[in-house]
Amino acid sequence: MAALLARLCRGAPGLRAARLPLAAAAAAPPLRRPSAPPGPPRPLSFSAAELVRAAPGPLRPYLRLMRLHQPAGTWLLYLPCTWSIGLAAEPGCLPDWHMLSLFGVGAVLMRGAGCTINDMWDRDYDKKVETPPGLQRPREVVRTASRPLAAGDISTFQSFVFLGGQLSLALCVLLCLNYYSSCNAALYLVIFGLPNNKPLGTFYSIVLGAASLSLVITYPLMKRITYWPQLVLGLTFNWGALLGWSAIKGSCEWSVCLPLYLAGVMWTLVYDTIYAHQDKRDDIIIGVKSTALQFKEDTKQWLSGFSLAMLLSLCVAGMNCNQTFPYYSAVAAIGAHLAHQIYTLDIDKPEDCWKKFASNRTVGVLLFIGIVLGNLLKRKDSKNVEEPLENR
Repeated sequence: MAALLARLCRGAPGLRAARLPLAAAAAAPPLRRPSAPPGPPRPLSFSAAELVRAAPGPLRPYLRLMRLHQPAGTWLLYLPCTWSIGLAAEPGCLPDWHMLSLFGVGAVLMRGAGCTINDMWDRDYDKKVETPPGLQRPREVVRTASRPLAAGDISTFQSFVFLGGQLSLALCVLLCLNYYSSCNAALYLVIFGLPNNKPLGTFYSIVLGAASLSLVITYPLMKRITYWPQLVLGLTFNWGALLGWSAIKGSCEWSVCLPLYLAGVMWTLVYDTIYAHQDKRDDIIIGVKSTALQFKEDTKQWLSGFSLAMLLSLCVAGMNCNQTFPYYSAVAAIGAHLAHQIYTLDIDKPEDCWKKFASNRTVGVLLFIGIVLGNLLKRKDSKNVEEPLENR
């Protein structure tokens, strides 16, 4: 029997052949599925958030500390400067683009410095809030816990050094404003003769600009003291409405600058009250104050009052500098925009509050366009008046 089995095994080539493919299959590497074709390349984006994300790793926390990835606040700081520069332009002329550029750089630096100061004051608040009744452990403030100081990406000392750098660069910009306006005034004196009521004001812009620093430093503390921190923010954010005119003219024309400044403050009360409604639940737990908590369900009535005061102030500023039809058309468009914004606002939806807040850049741009077009039309009006006199 054993001999028969041995002969059968030797004489069964099919059995050996069947074993070979099985062994080869076991030794062969596993089959891989064909990789999916690469998707389309991501479109090139120049948004502020993408630029910050693409920055080198060590630099990224500092850019986020300046809020460069959230440029809405920089626009809201910059736009009142453009209004003032536009209103100060000579009739029939475009605004001074050199001055607009300098103020743009200054807005980025000062907004970055303000955010740095704010985060240094609030670094403990940004990490977590106190444990409210009924909760077993502290709850992170989602929007602020990832800020560089709160997250530990940079130290307090590094923030101090960075703040000093920003303020030093902002001072350089301020000195450039004063130098440029002084050179313009001197040139005007040599070529045309300087009127007696137009002072050169060598240090006027420097003193006026430096005066805003106290507001920048103290604003973050106001939410611990008063329910009106948005008012202090308005006084701070709209300082450019005064500084822009003085940089062009050498001093402020208060009949124009004060109504323009008041309009900006009212505008800030509108958009920052809307912004504060995003954080009202966290603010209650932390114990900080805001106009959103002060106004509560009456928010829309207050916002309507602030909007009306803004529009009236803009009209006064326009009348005092002889603005024309395009300017008042822009003011009317702003009124319609604010009315729609307030009417459709849902103060209990953070997403809607953010959307309405961000749309306020449109308000500032509309007014700037109206100022520029209204100023260009002044030239035509003056020509229409002068031509009949010349023909005589």
